[in-house]
Amino acid sequence: MKQSYHTNGNNKCKCSPNRQTSSGQQKNMVTINSYNEYKAYEGQMIGVSGWHTIDQDQIDKFAEATLDYQWIHVDKEKAENEGPFKSTIAHGYLTLSLIPYLWKQIADVRNVTMEINYGIENFKFGQAVPVNSDVQLQAMVKSVTNLKGTVKVLVEAKLLIRDQRKPAYTGDVIFLYHFS
Repeated sequence: MKQSYHTNGNNKCKCSPNRQTSSGQQKNMVTINSYNEYKAYEGQMIGVSGWHTIDQDQIDKFAEATLDYQWIHVDKEKAENEGPFKSTIAHGYLTLSLIPYLWKQIADVRNVTMEINYGIENFKFGQAVPVNSDVQLQAMVKSVTNLKGTVKVLVEAKLLIRDQRKPAYTGDVIFLYHFS
């Protein structure tokens, strides 16, 4: 498939020709069928997901699932009146937990018998994500290593917030794949 390049910040993104990166419109994702195809993306900005709105219902459900009921997340009135952000904010770990969902909008990795979310490294939260913010994942494939049949992929993940210069976080995600 013919590839096109566009800039996203200071990096170039190798994407499908009709891929749109910041409009929130539907886009084609990168399809990866093998280790060699993954390796070709090493060092490349692979793409961005669509926009996802983090609403209060999602925050409340995350609080319930994790038993993290800190008022800055779940008490709208107190957050508006006493909080530094004048609204509730998403849990940091909620935003991290969106990585697999948003990654699946960027890359369709096929011909795998197993895919494992192996780890995260060097994550730093840059700023809070207020309720009803739109976020999207920007991903760069940093390295692809064949470990005797298991493919280890290190992806730099950056969670962007619509209309904000500073990302919610930046860090590295490690995926393991067993290609068939």
